[in-house]
Amino acid sequence: MATDPQFVEFVREQLRGVPGVSHRKMFGEYALYIGNKVVALVCNGQLFLKPTAAGRALIGTPTEAPPYPGAKPYFAVDEFLDDPDFLAQLFLETAEEVPEPKPKKPRKKKD
Repeated sequence: MATDPQFVEFVREQLRGVPGVSHRKMFGEYALYIGNKVVALVCNGQLFLKPTAAGRALIGTPTEAPPYPGAKPYFAVDEFLDDPDFLAQLFLETAEEVPEPKPKKPRKKKD
């Protein structure tokens, strides 16, 4: 089931204290970015945060689940949507640990 765009906007509103948050639709679901780093996914109307040591330290014992079939487990963080300050801290600390994306190789020109 695809995620409702209104839910994504609600999540972004809850993250208003985090600079540089954006989202991109992917395969009917959404990726949340801080700058150019994918930090979380919104799938099936749920918020999934990339697992990091900083996130685990803040949450304690996180609920882990795959955001879509075949994916590695992420932290399911819906329970923190009503606490924008904690959610912002969680996203910022996670973003610090997520590596920068690898540069894409330039496409070869066809002659």
